Amino acid sequence: MELIRLFAEERRSLLLDYLTQNQRASVKELSTHLNVSEATLRTDLNLLEEEGLVRRIHGGAVLVEQSRPEYAYAERERRHQPEKAAIGRKAAELVQDGQCILVDASTTALELAKHLRKLPYRLTVVTSGIYTALELKENPNMHVILIGGVLRMGSGAVEGTLGEDILGKIKVDCLFTSPAGFQMDSGLMDFNLYEVELKRRMVQASSKVVALLDSSKINVHSIASYAGTEQIRTFITDDGAPADVLEELVRRGVRVSTVPTEKAGRME
Repeated sequence: MELIRLFAEERRSLLLDYLTQNQRASVKELSTHLNVSEATLRTDLNLLEEEGLVRRIHGGAVLVEQSRPEYAYAERERRHQPEKAAIGRKAAELVQDGQCILVDASTTALELAKHLRKLPYRLTVVTSGIYTALELKENPNMHVILIGGVLRMGSGAVEGTLGEDILGKIKVDCLFTSPAGFQMDSGLMDFNLYEVELKRRMVQASSKVVALLDSSKINVHSIASYAGTEQIRTFITDDGAPADVLEELVRRGVRVSTVPTEKAGRME
């Protein structure tokens, strides 16, 4: 069952990559490209439409604008920015002098980096985020290590596992990560399979995992999980998060922290 699930995740990731390059495609075209039945493709497209990644059209599908790489990072950086800034500020309070931390390539983690840059701490920061690395490089106390990998157009992340060897050579105190979606049964999820695989390795290399996510990502499903709920040590979100979800997290032993945000300043 696990192999079947992973294959489905990879197929949907490849499907999104194809739509990214071509903007739209017919079911027949996708079936030929991925070498799977049209019935399977229709199921995949229906699921991706439910997740808000594609829009079905007659005989095929088009990629939703915000899912395209050339729009993705800049667009995500603007969305829910007050919440992300508050979450990043709170996350920075968990960092201690002398630590080695992992930071993913998310826009929320970038907000964390903006606060870390101002600290007088001596830190080793290992990251897959290009903008995060650039944010921290001007602080002489920060030893910044950028994980090697592949750059895609419009992406702020290094993808793939070409540089994963570094994760086995250092002792990591904490991982700060922000997913595309979170559900209690699935944990932290993302839609890019290549980035998901790297995030899984980052979780494995870390002593503890701190999840950073604004409330819009809670109860949202994505293609693949990279960390189960039981692997999360601390969960930082904003005050718009559903109370029942936060209560269940606490019941499961997760430390939950909510931050107030300025509602009037939100950018949707």
